[in-house]
Amino acid sequence: MKPEYILTISCPDQRGIVHSVSGFLAGHGCNIIDSAQFGDAYSQLFFMRVHFSSEDAGMDQVRLRQEFAEIALGWDMAWQLHDAHHKLGLVLMVSKIGHCLNDLLFRYKSGLLPVEIKAIISNHSDFYQLAASYNIPFHHFPLVAGASIDEKRSQEKKILDVIENSQAELVVLARYMQILSPEMCQALNGRAINIHHSFLPSFKGAKPYYQAHDRGVKLIGATAHFVTGDLDEGPIIEQDVERVDHAMSPDKLSAIGRDVECVVLARAVTYFVEHRILWNGHKTVVFK
Repeated sequence: MKPEYILTISCPDQRGIVHSVSGFLAGHGCNIIDSAQFGDAYSQLFFMRVHFSSEDAGMDQVRLRQEFAEIALGWDMAWQLHDAHHKLGLVLMVSKIGHCLNDLLFRYKSGLLPVEIKAIISNHSDFYQLAASYNIPFHHFPLVAGASIDEKRSQEKKILDVIENSQAELVVLARYMQILSPEMCQALNGRAINIHHSFLPSFKGAKPYYQAHDRGVKLIGATAHFVTGDLDEGPIIEQDVERVDHAMSPDKLSAIGRDVECVVLARAVTYFVEHRILWNGHKTVVFK
């Protein structure tokens, strides 16, 4: 199997970037498998994702990094080079609602989600048997209602220890119903994804489907976004909607919404592990 890599780039938009990158790859014995780029007229930034193979046995990842760094410096690039065959380590966090957890575990076991799930973390013990059935370590770190700041910090430290010790590269909040502290959000900056059971920015907070029912909405949806210190305000990765009508109860809306949540979260996780997401200020560029 030939080595394959994914190069992601963002830099000030200017003429000649694609030519420079493709010329570098051709000159270093690489063959482009697929490429996507986008120039944002508003931020004046250029974004690019290139998936390529290396056909030169002497051109390993270390050498590619070293020599591309010179090109990147000239264009003022923020860039990353990833091994396309590497499966990212993932930690799942969940509370008492398990549909997103079940969906991700099924996709993982079926080979549809190219990750290595390192652990499942919960503030409840409900899913320890499910984790055992997949032979995945389960960590129960309870947090009682009205917990003090010190108790919350202690619980979050245990969570972070599991994440760091497992060398997880992505944390997925699969309906983890606790607000993370600003300190924890900072520790997970850029590598934590949350699924919100609403089509943000509408209906934030608790019971969004009941809020939607009260407003008589005709569409409901779900949003996957990066976790930041601003609740439900992180850069949006993926969204989807389903049409509903006046005859549907809040419970029916919730059932429809659960299906949407699973699909949206799975897409967002896939985009992340395939290195398709680039940050553009408070937004994202997602190459699909």
